Amino acid sequence: MSPIVIAYHLIWTIYGYWLPNDPRGTSSHVIRRDIFKDLGVLHHGRKRVQPASRDIRAFYARAEQKLRFLILDLSPRDVACVAEAFAQVIATFRYTCYACAIMPDHVHLVIRKHKHLAEEMIANFQRASHLLLRERKLRDLDHPIWGGPGWKVFLDHPDEIHRTIGYVERNPLEIGLPAQAFPFVTPYDGWPLHPGHNPASPYARRMRAN
Repeated sequence: MSPIVIAYHLIWTIYGYWLPNDPRGTSSHVIRRDIFKDLGVLHHGRKRVQPASRDIRAFYARAEQKLRFLILDLSPRDVACVAEAFAQVIATFRYTCYACAIMPDHVHLVIRKHKHLAEEMIANFQRASHLLLRERKLRDLDHPIWGGPGWKVFLDHPDEIHRTIGYVERNPLEIGLPAQAFPFVTPYDGWPLHPGHNPASPYARRMRAN
């Protein structure tokens, strides 16, 4: 019996980061723009042996010369704006967010299962933050903000959610930034195996079976 997905780890990058032939590996299957093909070969999936930081920096120094727009990291002011947009999305669609990290070059969210697919959630978050950054004149109208549709990781057990929350919360600390705390983040209570849950629920039965 296959596990039931109970939450998603959503990840996406800003414009210009994690290109299809990124030396760390990629979720892409093809390099769609010829101008990037001479930067290196595509490796689908994350490489077991990761390149040195200097090699990654060198790759993106060369890549930036080929991009149509500058790579603009998210400043602290940008991060506050993106967080405001995320709060609006979570309130509008009644998502439950267990963790969030808005980094200079990428985003992490842990979101409880919802009627929306993971891809739809990412699109909603990207659209709202894209519009608010431009409304606040933090980005020019023609400058891309996000680097693509991102990707998702299925979480099928409370232990996986706890582990992923810890990973997301450590993201800012690992590059010397302060811990992030957002009012739209809900502390994880072990759902759907939280105190008072029905032990006969489909989630509980499926988890016991696995």
